[in-house]
Amino acid sequence: MNYLQHNVENGVPIKMWTRGVPVEDAARRQLENAARLPVVFKHVAAMPDVHLGIGATVGSVIPTIKAIIPAAVGVDIGCSSDIYL
Repeated sequence: MNYLQHNVENGVPIKMWTRGVPVEDAARRQLENAARLPVVFKHVAAMPDVHLGIGATVGSVIPTIKAIIPAAVGVDIGCSSDIYL
């Protein structure tokens, strides 16, 4: 397995491709919150560049069923959250 799996109580697992890469506590909490959403499908994914974002974690994939999370669409393009930090 080339990822770490973080199981979230009352949520789907987070598959994290972050082996050997530090992940901010705030980003981890944001991922856990997303994993608890009732519309998330199977798991949340976190890439090695994962970091805290506005609305959704930059460097994450949040697949959903019959829902779109506007704050999670396109947040990784140009790392838009860095503009506001």
